[in-house]
Amino acid sequence: MARTYNVVTYGCQMNVHDSERISGLLEQAGYVRAVPTDDTPDIVVFNTCAVRENADNRLYGNLGRLRPVKDKHPGMQIAVGGCLAQKDRGDIVRKAPWVDVVFGTHNIGALPVLLERARHNAAAEVEILESLDVFPSTLPTRRESTYAGWVSISVGCNNTCTFCIVPALRGKEKDRRPGDILSEVRALVDEGVLEVTLLGQNVNSYGVEFGDRYAFGKLLRACGDIDGLERVRFTSPHPKDFTDDVIAAMAETPNVCHSLHMPLQSGSDDVLKAMRRSYRSERYLGIIEKVRAAMPDAAITTDIIVGFPGETEADFQRTLDVVREARFSSAFTFQYSKRPGTPAATMDDQLPKQVVQERYERLVACVEEITWAENKRLVGETVEVLVAVGEGRKDERTGRMSGRARDGRLVHFATGTPGGESLAGQIRPGDIVHTTITYAAPHHLNADGAPVAHRRTRAGDAAEAGRSPRTPGVLLGLPTIGAPPVAPAPAADCATH
Repeated sequence: MARTYNVVTYGCQMNVHDSERISGLLEQAGYVRAVPTDDTPDIVVFNTCAVRENADNRLYGNLGRLRPVKDKHPGMQIAVGGCLAQKDRGDIVRKAPWVDVVFGTHNIGALPVLLERARHNAAAEVEILESLDVFPSTLPTRRESTYAGWVSISVGCNNTCTFCIVPALRGKEKDRRPGDILSEVRALVDEGVLEVTLLGQNVNSYGVEFGDRYAFGKLLRACGDIDGLERVRFTSPHPKDFTDDVIAAMAETPNVCHSLHMPLQSGSDDVLKAMRRSYRSERYLGIIEKVRAAMPDAAITTDIIVGFPGETEADFQRTLDVVREARFSSAFTFQYSKRPGTPAATMDDQLPKQVVQERYERLVACVEEITWAENKRLVGETVEVLVAVGEGRKDERTGRMSGRARDGRLVHFATGTPGGESLAGQIRPGDIVHTTITYAAPHHLNADGAPVAHRRTRAGDAAEAGRSPRTPGVLLGLPTIGAPPVAPAPAADCATH
């Protein structure tokens, strides 16, 4: 019987997409995904995050719980990859000697070989590279969604934010060629995908490697020329690189959604300076003003950190002021987390936990007051919803389905008709529904009337058939100088890329 696998993912969208690649690699190598009820897959892969302080605790806690399971099931293997693996390296095997494989952010493609080597040698394999040898999108990918797909346009980051460990773990920015990106987008659309999200640590610095500061705007416009692609999103831009051309591209390209996730981090110029964020609050608010002038319906979301070393009450009040002025539709709020290896970890004036907690609670209350008020403005409006899976935890009990509006807001909608019939069996994930908002909460919208319209899509057909897109390696990967080397013949027993 084929060996089974399970991938456990922590962290950001980059990690989620990397896990799709891990799944694609393992299936190419002959493994089969374990069913959800299987507590003892042959291989468990943890794809880790190192941005938050509790990432270590989550990983080692789960590894500890797996030890007795592995002891009872000879042949079971455990692999740890991702940012925490890149950071901790051999320490993982020292702390958890029952781990079989440790691999980093730069060598995802080596996982099947490392698993086989660890099995053959009956010893742990730890392989961490310091830089990419191939771009991750050249790897086979098992997509999780029939209707939406991630597409990496770059990896790594050239910024030096004092709180962030990502550049040390993901490396300097590497940009894909536009043709490679667009080929992957077209391949997804050919599989029925309606929505793509362009991914990068800093998407709007895309083009830095080949010297074109307008490259990202050009890429958005090129996505607008792809037939069948209905929605384009991107995350995350950096305010310092945000140009008027990108705003124009968003406004001019019909399939680019009027939603923008742009991290603020702090509203205090002094804290932004200490964070080494190369913009100030006036610049940030100026971008928002321009975005809303070009797209009055734009929904803007953000990230905010509370309790950065040296943050005063006045600094915190300035953050609240910017939140009130910006009128975010949603915000991801974080308490500052000290990460070893970052400049902020050694700064003076680390704030007491109780101070950070109290400010965090006030920030959350302020954000929710604003997001609720912004959502209430949509009551009575008819919105287009891309039906999703897993967005509504209470859908089965409430008789609703859920999805995302074009501006990214979460919508729970009723499936009943005026005649009392239910459309639940006819509306599939990936279909498009138009529905009228009847109720607003801080984090979601409800539409309790009958859908105004329902359009069946190819993505819905794929969901109904139980198909998920599987994309092969896409073209050549990282830019090179000169003629490309001759590719070696693939080995019969291991995955290649």
